[in-house]
Amino acid sequence: MTPPSSAPAARYDVFNGDADGICALHQLRLVRPADDAVLVTGVKRDIALLRQVPTGAGHVVVLDISLDANTADLRRLLDGGASVDYYDHHAADDAFAHPGLRLHWDPTPDVCTSILVDRQLGGRHRRWAVVAAYGDNLMGVASVLARGAGVREQGAAALAQLGQVINYNAYGDSVADLHLAPVALYRALAPYADPFQFIADSEEYRVLCAGYHDDCARLQALRPHWECSSGAVYLLPDAPWARRTSGVLANRLAAQRPGASFAILGERADGSFVVSVRSGMPGTYSACDLCRQFDTGGGRMAAAGINRLPGAQLGQFIDAFRQHFELEGMACQAG
Repeated sequence: MTPPSSAPAARYDVFNGDADGICALHQLRLVRPADDAVLVTGVKRDIALLRQVPTGAGHVVVLDISLDANTADLRRLLDGGASVDYYDHHAADDAFAHPGLRLHWDPTPDVCTSILVDRQLGGRHRRWAVVAAYGDNLMGVASVLARGAGVREQGAAALAQLGQVINYNAYGDSVADLHLAPVALYRALAPYADPFQFIADSEEYRVLCAGYHDDCARLQALRPHWECSSGAVYLLPDAPWARRTSGVLANRLAAQRPGASFAILGERADGSFVVSVRSGMPGTYSACDLCRQFDTGGGRMAAAGINRLPGAQLGQFIDAFRQHFELEGMACQAG
């Protein structure tokens, strides 16, 4: 949140509340401390965050939120005299040049924002980039980075679990759904240059692990609403545990069936759905291109989403999913 005084603060750190956003900021601030920066973040899907930064801000660092969802506010801040360092890997069709903007952007499927920061910092805190890459389900890339950072197999598994539970914590309709507010989680890990020390010392880590295991146990009985040999659509109920595990389920399905595509739809109290899509072949079938067919849709090639899909459009979405991933000729069934 912004400070209560009428004058804007000099510095703002604006970041996604998931593993990639938190670890990207953490890497930067380990090298370039900014204790006076105002932290602006939220749940994973709370991406229009620049609206919370007032005109007249001095320096703004933006990490892992879509430029396309923040274009108007980005222009407002730049025109108001701010300098902005923007790191992201989502679609950026509305990107523009400005003297005050330094854009670090790469939308390729094997890149996350923490990897962009890692490049910028010359790998000085690469183990935190490994945590983020595992949390963002970039398993192969994360393993390569881990080996390059001198992390052996057992250590890599520990970093993978850390990334997964940090990322899991970001899923919810509001911060009230989460075990830990993203600002609190960032502040808890901020003193730790070594993620293994955070794992050993942190009570927050144990809270997340316990919640993760309790919630994931509920997924065992879940069955697809619609499926075929290379794709499936799952519906989750309107419940906090379901909102928290939607990303976990999507990543698990992608790992279990390489090359297949999945959609996870979480029901809301008003009958609408929040949608997560994973593409099994992002170079050929972009998840972002599918989600952009619907209002509030966007993301990246491998993983994308729709913030609000009206309940009346469920059938339309399933048809679009089937057609987009070219599944219409397969033996499919609805459950």
